[in-house]
Amino acid sequence: MRRVLALAMACLMLSGCGPVRTEPWDNEVAQTDGTEIAYVPLDDRPDNVERVVYLAESLGYTLSMPERDDYRTALDGQPCNENGTQSGDRGELFRWVLDREAAGCDRYVLSMDQLLSGGLVNSRAMYNHEDISLPGAEGGEMAETYSEYELMGLLLSTLAEDADNQVWLLESVMRLAPTVGYQGGTLEDYNALRSYGAQPRPELAGEALVLGTVEESYRLGADGETLDLAVYGLTEAEAGEYLAARGRKLELSHTMMEMVTGLKAENIHVLIGIDDSSEENSIQKNEIAYLRSLLREGDALLSGVDDLAFKAVAKLYLEESGWEGANVSVSYFGGTEDRPACDYDYQSLETIMEEHLAFFGLKEEDVILYADLLVLVLTQPADPEQAETYCRELVEFLKNKQESGIPTILIDASNGSYGTMFHEMLTKEVQLGWLVSYAGFLDMAIVTGTALSHGVARYAFLRSGEQTEATERAFLRTVADSILKDFCYKHIVREDLLAYIRNDLGGDPNNFWLPNIDREAILGRLESGMAAATAPVIRNLERSNFISDLPPNYAERGWGGIALKNYRFPWDRAFEIGVDIQLGEFTEPHERVLGVYYQ
Repeated sequence: MRRVLALAMACLMLSGCGPVRTEPWDNEVAQTDGTEIAYVPLDDRPDNVERVVYLAESLGYTLSMPERDDYRTALDGQPCNENGTQSGDRGELFRWVLDREAAGCDRYVLSMDQLLSGGLVNSRAMYNHEDISLPGAEGGEMAETYSEYELMGLLLSTLAEDADNQVWLLESVMRLAPTVGYQGGTLEDYNALRSYGAQPRPELAGEALVLGTVEESYRLGADGETLDLAVYGLTEAEAGEYLAARGRKLELSHTMMEMVTGLKAENIHVLIGIDDSSEENSIQKNEIAYLRSLLREGDALLSGVDDLAFKAVAKLYLEESGWEGANVSVSYFGGTEDRPACDYDYQSLETIMEEHLAFFGLKEEDVILYADLLVLVLTQPADPEQAETYCRELVEFLKNKQESGIPTILIDASNGSYGTMFHEMLTKEVQLGWLVSYAGFLDMAIVTGTALSHGVARYAFLRSGEQTEATERAFLRTVADSILKDFCYKHIVREDLLAYIRNDLGGDPNNFWLPNIDREAILGRLESGMAAATAPVIRNLERSNFISDLPPNYAERGWGGIALKNYRFPWDRAFEIGVDIQLGEFTEPHERVLGVYYQ
């Protein structure tokens, strides 16, 4: 059989039916003529920067951002920002947003963690309210000093005044413990504080659910008695700073909600994400309940923080395009959808899915025939001995649905339970580039929002947007970035790097500066590892088609060539990477011959 297949392949190639690969472009001009979204990122990690750029551009927007140094996070021992700190420059960021408003921008996605605290990591460590020095506007005005509340009020009232503005404010519920390797935080500190934060508190409701009582409950166990800090290995000073940081953050969220409610600002929307959590009745529970009680119509509070910008950009497009919802069929494989997908979720996978479907206006449809979109989810295996069977069932289901042409979102919520088996099956047997979105890299609460926001946005844009070469190329980058980093970096190359950094360089994979190790050597190891690991996945993508129009005029186009350039470690740690994705011209749809897609 192998000889027959090989002979058939050779004949096809000799007859001109071999795979077509267009050469990736070295210098591609970014889209600049779309509606501007002024965006203040949560921080400078790839999921908060380039991937948001790709999503926005795939929907016809142009994303503008401040200088990276103004929103960058530096871990301990790393070079500080120009403001002399490890966090973003709050005053420069507020000035930048006010300047964009003065210039006539009317679309905003703004991280309040960045604006008020200098980024997500610093928001967990900042335990005092600190005044902000706002630089003068262009023209030589002197800087003025404001309290955090005053400057937030100035910004929100300014944005609310223009009825043409559409603003999404991104906020978060603080996770159970601050960041290791930031302002001296150690793994021991993290474990002690997370254990303390995960303990059940008194459950507040009704008139008792107010800001003051929520903060008072921080120190209490479920029985109303003060928790013994010694049990968790904490001193009063350590617990005091931790709880003060929580209190400051909750007070800012409370005031933000009071302000937008008082302004009657229907053009300002709030999206709150729940950071790393726990299934237990933790310190977050009353915070979540309290913030939920403050939400207005159109606001939302959902699991996940690193996907907040994706959800906001997608929701902005849905509302501007006249979105009226769609029917979606959700299929789970693995059998554990009724429980949290990992230790950092506080809800079951099914519940997280249901809340996100509601946010995007998606109605679950039991009959696949009536679905506009399919969502396929691989969970952790209920029976580890059946792991291969679960993977096989999903892959066969997906292959069948690709033949039907129904746009499909794929979520790997297995938290690494299948090793590389699932990805290898997909790479060998499925057109990866045909998916409208894929996610699997980050914590499981985040991958749900990531996959759905990208997939729903793509579906809506196919239905009502104006496709251009620029929007299509940006869309393909969203797919390629997600697949390549999850399949190749997370599960193959990163494991090699972790061992290399620890064993060969004597360093810390979580911070290349403590101790200071050979970063060029790490980068070289990354580049060589990714060259090998990505080769089969890139071949798959280059032979894939992607959906370019929906029924009744259903159409597909072929992917062009792909090249990966400029690898980088944004935080000088091994957890995540950045990379530039170069694409060639699209081709005519690839045709399948003997199970392989060719031109």
